[in-house]
This record gives sequence, C-alpha cells and structure tokens, in this order.
Amino acid sequence: MILETSRLTLRQMEASDYDALAAILQDPQVMYAYEHAFSAEEVRQWLDRQLRRYDRYGFGLWAVLEKASGEFIGQCGITMQDIGGREVPEIGYLFRRDKWHQGFAIEAAAACREYGFHTLNFPELFSIIRDNNFPSQHVALRNGMAVRGSFMKYYYGMSMLHLVFSVRRPGQ
Repeated sequence: MILETSRLTLRQMEASDYDALAAILQDPQVMYAYEHAFSAEEVRQWLDRQLRRYDRYGFGLWAVLEKASGEFIGQCGITMQDIGGREVPEIGYLFRRDKWHQGFAIEAAAACREYGFHTLNFPELFSIIRDNNFPSQHVALRNGMAVRGSFMKYYYGMSMLHLVFSVRRPGQ
C-alpha cells in the first residue's frame, strides 16, 4: 500500500491488474480525451510503463481500490512528464465510468498531492489536461491547482491543446 484515504487504497499496479485496467482503458467514453479506446497491446504497454516508472522513480500511476468492495476502480498517482523540455511531476487520474461523480478522483488526487509534497518533497505539482476534459479540470481546481499555461501535444495523429495546472507546496 502506498496511500490510504477514508474510502480508498492506492498501491502499485501488478501484472494481474491487466483485466481491471483494460476495462478502463478500453472504454471509449472514459478515453474520450485520448480520442480512442486502447487496444489490448496499448493496455499492456501502459501497464508495463507504470511498472518501469516504479523501478525508475519509485512512483507512478497507482491502482486505486475502493475499500468497501476491494475493487480496482481506477488509477491515480504521480508521473514525470515533459512540458516544453522541462520534466515535471504530474498528478494524473483515470477512473471507471461507473465510479465517476462520486468524489473518488479528488479524494485520490488530494492524497497524491500531499504525498508529492510531504513524501517526495516536490515544491510544485502539475496536472496536464486536455482542453475539452472539463471533469478532470474541475478535479485539478478542487485540488488547489490553477491554470499556469497551455501547449499543443501531438498524439494519435493529431494536435491536442492541453492546459497546464499546478499547485505549489505551502511556503514555496
């Protein structure tokens, strides 16, 4: 276990999480900001990338388990991302559609913010969010973040505008 909140447990993903992760990444409605649901191979690559991040950085996107059921309901964590040639720690989150609008994303993201500040000692944390992903933008705002800029990201054969949100550790 990495983190615990009143309703959630966050832990490193494992190879055995493939099916639960695929249920999220292969749902076209969940993946609308990516413009496509993932193939089986893309899910495998996503999972493998998280496992490599744990080895390289000691953190990454973690499995989010709902305490009440023990179910894998999403992923949330901190990854290192490139913004204009600068590597920054990003809080990211993605949840099963049946778990939307229940406060799980903000609960997990706020726990990751505290972990990033107090355990990983980052002075600032970011969330990079597609311009049309209003629910994720709302989570970032509720997590104390403000828009700091924007940039175009080329992904899946198209240019996509992304907003850069961040929050600074108190006293920074």
